[in-house]
Amino acid sequence: MQDTNDTRTVRPGEEIDVQAIEQFLRNNLSIPDGELQVRQFGAGHSNLTYELTVNDWRAVLRRPPLGPVAPKAHDMEREYTILEALHPVFPLAPKPYLFDSGDVLGAPFFIMERRDGVVFDKEFPEGVKPSRALGRRISESMVDRLAELHSIDYKKTALKEMVKPEGFMERQIHGWIKRYEKAETDDVVSGERLKKWLIAHVPYSDEATVIHYDYKLNNAMFDPEDPAKMVGLFDWEMTTVGDPLADVGAALSYWIEADDPELLKTGLGKPPVTVTEGFYTRKEFIERYAEKSGRSVDDIHVYLTFAYFKLAGIIQQIYYRYKQGQTNDPRFANMNVFVNNLIKHAEETAGI
Repeated sequence: MQDTNDTRTVRPGEEIDVQAIEQFLRNNLSIPDGELQVRQFGAGHSNLTYELTVNDWRAVLRRPPLGPVAPKAHDMEREYTILEALHPVFPLAPKPYLFDSGDVLGAPFFIMERRDGVVFDKEFPEGVKPSRALGRRISESMVDRLAELHSIDYKKTALKEMVKPEGFMERQIHGWIKRYEKAETDDVVSGERLKKWLIAHVPYSDEATVIHYDYKLNNAMFDPEDPAKMVGLFDWEMTTVGDPLADVGAALSYWIEADDPELLKTGLGKPPVTVTEGFYTRKEFIERYAEKSGRSVDDIHVYLTFAYFKLAGIIQQIYYRYKQGQTNDPRFANMNVFVNNLIKHAEETAGI
């Protein structure tokens, strides 16, 4: 397999102590002689992720963003523990190597394996030719791997000690309303009508499965020799055990189609490749998931409405950090416009 050229020189202000990391690695892992090279993954708007290289040895380091973070957010130890539990039963999750609570860098981080492949985001990767057939096969792979994740018996993993699946959606809806309000700025809508609708339509389900909860195309990696074959799935920070349809709703909120409103398509810049020929519509995604999982999707509009609101809350937390001067990343400067548009789109999905 090949590298994805998905790294860049470290952004100013986001450097890490290379000497300290190298000593930590040599104390705890068998790595070859040579100088440690550090590059940064350019994608993502939240945690900071770096590629570590010593000659042919490579790994990935993940740490929280700089400055204050929301309570319970960016929990590196939790994500490390989730990967420890899931990697043996769901090999698309990368293998974790080491965790440090903050002694080395002054912030918690973990080290995990580096996977190779291609990532589909806003452009098709170099060497991969777009086609209707490929778009369809990638769509099928995304749905099928999600259904596969939801089939894992979490009670046979360490996750059973970490989670409380009862009342999941009620906690989620009330919790994200509070997070949104705490991060509210004067240039975003309050969304009061939407909040009331969500509280009145809390879905209650007895079923609980492992859910990734940040399942989107650019968090997956594919084989360059067979670009529809998934070889890695990343960003397990939000993973928990809960209602599987909440995971489907979250995935659908990221799944942009060609005829979506322009502001929804371009809220995070150029639209993802899912707007191109062959990729599923959200309706097709839902239908295939229902077929593969055997679950009823009658109330999926409620889960999708909440997913748009939750995404608005995530984006607003990032925008709030920018407004407070906790990050100066210029990508975040106009995210309030996207937040307002997501609230509007959630209201349209709810039919209010």
